[in-house]
Amino acid sequence: MEEQAATTEMKRQPGAVLMIQGTASDVGKSLVAAAIGRIMTRDGFRTAPFKSQNMALNSYVTADGKEIGRAQGMQAEAFGIAATTDMNPILLKPSGEMSAQIVVHGVPHAALSAREYREKFLPEARDTVMDALGRLRAAYDVVVMEGAGSPAEINLKARDIVNMNLAGWADAPVLLVADIDRGGVFAFLVGTLELLEPHERARVKGFIINKFRGDLSLLQPGLDWLEQRTGIPVLGVLPFLPRLRIEAEDSVVLEGTPGRRTEQGKELDIAVIRYPRISNFTDFDPLEDEPDTAVRYVDTAGELGTPDAIILPGTKNTAADLEFLREQGFTAAIAGALEQGTRQLAGICGGYQMLGLKLYDPHAVESAEPGVLDGLGYLPLSTTFRQQKTTVRTSGVLAQDHPLPLGSPARDTAAALSIEGYEIHMGTTVNHEPSSVRSLFELKGPGENPQPEGWGTPEGRVWGTYLHGLFHNDGLRRAWLDGLRLSKGLAPLTQTFSAAALREQEFDKLADAVRANLDMAAVYEIMGIAQKGR
Repeated sequence: MEEQAATTEMKRQPGAVLMIQGTASDVGKSLVAAAIGRIMTRDGFRTAPFKSQNMALNSYVTADGKEIGRAQGMQAEAFGIAATTDMNPILLKPSGEMSAQIVVHGVPHAALSAREYREKFLPEARDTVMDALGRLRAAYDVVVMEGAGSPAEINLKARDIVNMNLAGWADAPVLLVADIDRGGVFAFLVGTLELLEPHERARVKGFIINKFRGDLSLLQPGLDWLEQRTGIPVLGVLPFLPRLRIEAEDSVVLEGTPGRRTEQGKELDIAVIRYPRISNFTDFDPLEDEPDTAVRYVDTAGELGTPDAIILPGTKNTAADLEFLREQGFTAAIAGALEQGTRQLAGICGGYQMLGLKLYDPHAVESAEPGVLDGLGYLPLSTTFRQQKTTVRTSGVLAQDHPLPLGSPARDTAAALSIEGYEIHMGTTVNHEPSSVRSLFELKGPGENPQPEGWGTPEGRVWGTYLHGLFHNDGLRRAWLDGLRLSKGLAPLTQTFSAAALREQEFDKLADAVRANLDMAAVYEIMGIAQKGR
């Protein structure tokens, strides 16, 4: 009985916390947090991710149809658990240079300017953040918390809810990550410390130097100096891991990253138009991993050329990015490519809306004032933007008479027929000429009758869908690519890989690299928990 009582008492204790902060944005905080959490999960700890406030256009839909930052969705998958909105209670989705949609616990809360957010929303946000963290700590052994940007942003510190203020509220030890690949790593680390208050500096228990390539012995004198200068240990120097196939959250990774531009020798050329507000570009990650496919993210009309397929991806603001296409000459470039041999034009979510005839915005959801925009006119559809957002995970099958030109024999396999995906959009789309286009999918609806989704021209040259994650369906992805191959006179490959299995493999690759180069015993000691099995 005493042992049972002791066990019950242990379960009542809140889970331990560890916070990963960085010297700047894009230094690798999300992946370091994912790796450490994956290691702790494999060590037998029930582990959850947490980021109080995230800013991203590349979002993730939870099983209950709520929207959170993709990084926390990815981390939950790495930890082997279902993502919830407690893992990212506040999500900011920029809609302009100075404004954003504020998503609270997965549901749009308000559209605010930067000043309105800081002055009206942040003073009331602490309870939302701490309640969510409290629920996670009650349910898990460990919560790996992630900061945002840098904790040394002087102008933001007073109302901070995501870096050092949060670390203080949660009484969390902090590991500070710096990116050596961008240069100035010692200045970043020492400079960050110098700009912290003494009580904030005391929370930093260790440094992690990320993205190192080279001879570690040549770096050692600098590490020794850093530890002597600051009194804080360097817990690990993590290697640069090129071509790590883990979904990224920020579109900055599309800029000059290996594998994001044309690869020589690939038989299929897929061009994804990168407009300023591109979202959920991870839709196309599995295409990049196919052996015969090159994916190009195209910034200018002059780069487009005549690819085998052009994809208009998702966007946070369809109206603004449609105007971008027109201003930059993409409309003429797309039309020219189709005339010169491009085989397919596809739209996903916002890109799907652009392919229609009209876009109506009666409530000024996407524009400064209510109005109507002309679409690109490739499909007989119109979209009306609504104030209520659709966020849902869904599944279904290819429609019986779908127009997608799929390759044989994968066309007829069960794997190609079954699909899963998710929707995130503010509009509803209506088909004005059902006889001139064909439905792509039949999705499970609220009743027994399947619901048609997506439309394409009868020969499948132009098509669009609201479904994100379409190309994560292995059979359909390969069948679609083989359809492109057949149209070029190439034999289909038919064989493909499992996107889900590849993701697990990459999580393990990341965790193994970090465990080999990070003092996990010291990390556990910093957290005040015993390392299991040691």
